Amino acid sequence: MKFSTRAIHTGQSADPSTGAVIPPLYLSTTYQQESPGVHKGYEYSRSQNPTRESLEACLASLEAGEACAAFCSGLAATNALLQMLRPGDGFVAGHDLYGGTFRLLNTVFKEWGLEVVRAESGEPEAYKKALASLKRPRMVWLESPTNPLLDIVDIKAVCDAVKRDSVQVVVDNTFATPYLQQPLALGADYVMHSTTKYLGGHSDVIGGAVIARTAELLEPIRYLQNTAGLIPGPMDCYLVQRGLKTLAVRMDRHCGNAAQLAEALSGMNGLARVIYPGLPAHPGHAIAKRQMRSFGGMISIELADGFEAAKSFCTKVKVFALAESLGGVESLCSHPPSMTHASVAPEDRRARGISDGFVRLSVGIEDADDLIADVQQALA
Repeated sequence: MKFSTRAIHTGQSADPSTGAVIPPLYLSTTYQQESPGVHKGYEYSRSQNPTRESLEACLASLEAGEACAAFCSGLAATNALLQMLRPGDGFVAGHDLYGGTFRLLNTVFKEWGLEVVRAESGEPEAYKKALASLKRPRMVWLESPTNPLLDIVDIKAVCDAVKRDSVQVVVDNTFATPYLQQPLALGADYVMHSTTKYLGGHSDVIGGAVIARTAELLEPIRYLQNTAGLIPGPMDCYLVQRGLKTLAVRMDRHCGNAAQLAEALSGMNGLARVIYPGLPAHPGHAIAKRQMRSFGGMISIELADGFEAAKSFCTKVKVFALAESLGGVESLCSHPPSMTHASVAPEDRRARGISDGFVRLSVGIEDADDLIADVQQALA
């Protein structure tokens, strides 16, 4: 079956007892046993829940992985991946990371004893060089497109450059979604998602997921999911799975709107930069065209007059809402230096290219003409 069909049907068979097309929502926390230790595969919902298992089966299928573990947030999923490591293990972080990932590494896992180095750029050789500097290399973590610079990393080339028996590659695929990009097919070992974003798609659920290339690779993640209690509730799982049913059609609209808006922005006054992988001038355009189905729904812009101009823009848009997060049906704008990346030191932000005039746009599925007009009036 193709992607859209699997998104609607995998793990979601009609209820055999009633014929209900939508499977029941299993809210029960515990399950009756026939005798001690004899049951129908379910004991306690922290360990197993039919609604969660349905979501996990669907996500594994969409990412072309063998197994998935769902979590209560994207950062809970990230935390579980990092907890597989031990003090003294070496970790290579991408040059541009989501601020929450950076904060978790910098304030928790560095203190815990993880040796963390950053790749100097998104080039495969930069990852290879960073890996070689570690005493005990264990994990490489990357995003593509990155948050918020929208850099494109050649996932297959990085995997080829760094893979060895002791090193695992994790790709945060939140921006691209499995509809646009499948890192496991490009050589990654794990894919991580904040399902809060495009997978849920309606800004009404917090969740995360880890999908592994093999079921064996997922075993330590599954253990941490249960032992640390990092599970999502069944209602959260239901909402994410409902979102998956329309993921393909939504992403087509997100991408189409973003492409139109990026082209329009490129001709507007007051902007120092327009960053969108779909623009031929983007340095990663050719790689994105090769490894992605389309170019995504995220655009970043840099206002020429700095923070005050960015503040003015963010408060004057009317269709775009000034808010954290991304990937919902509604368009959002954010100011990474004071919002998503506020935990990154100002000098580090600026060195990475995130100026005080930097604004990130999550392009929704409204009418593209309205989005273009909204940006025009805000800039004016």
